[in-house]
Amino acid sequence: MPKQNSKVVIFIPAYNTAKILPKTFHDLPKEGIMEIIMVDDGSSDNTVQVAEDLGIKVVRHQKNRGYGGAQKTGYKAALEYGADIVVMVHSDYQYDPKMTLEAIELISSGKAEAVTGTRFTPGYNAMEDGMPIWKYYPNRFLTKLENLALGTNISDFHNGFRAYSSKVLRAVPFENFSETFAFDSDILVQIALRKFTVAEIFRSARYLQENSQMSFKKGIEYGLSILYLIAQFKLHQWRIWPNQIFETTHTRN
Repeated sequence: MPKQNSKVVIFIPAYNTAKILPKTFHDLPKEGIMEIIMVDDGSSDNTVQVAEDLGIKVVRHQKNRGYGGAQKTGYKAALEYGADIVVMVHSDYQYDPKMTLEAIELISSGKAEAVTGTRFTPGYNAMEDGMPIWKYYPNRFLTKLENLALGTNISDFHNGFRAYSSKVLRAVPFENFSETFAFDSDILVQIALRKFTVAEIFRSARYLQENSQMSFKKGIEYGLSILYLIAQFKLHQWRIWPNQIFETTHTRN
């Protein structure tokens, strides 16, 4: 249960997930949650109608903006609602919605200011649980590279389950981040720069037909975008190619 004085908003990015959305919604904790907001990113199916029938507050993009674009809209809406804690839960049920309670507790108790899921823990093999080999090894490589670049110790930079305190969201310039899947790494870079505390929750992901899956081609594009992000950060850090987005002008109010 979240603390009574913590205003919690659950944000659901969605794109053509009408069939699986009810399962995700019914597994979400409801007690102590101020609002559940879904950002529909230009779905061509009846995702919006399903969400409204479930009683979910819907913000709709008329055109698809991408995963990062949906997050920008979702976090902005949550902050406008006065959220102290914002939890992002994917609509496609790839990540267990029940993780939400643990994430809320970690932030409301002051143990963390940001929470991310992880698919990697000693004794567990993500590939045996269905993670494609072409995702597993690039993930391990990119995560190690990002930790080296940022001085962090995060086991899974590319997990899609996230929760943030409003302090984090108000401090990072998320409106300037990528509108692609690289948004998740953009925000972790900014969190690391500002020395916010990050906690991880282990849960296996589901790689089923109803889950949204990144294609091999998109995976290559994503990997290259992360390498570019790391290069940009290091060039800024070394004062070779300054980039304003890495300036920590926002404070931890």
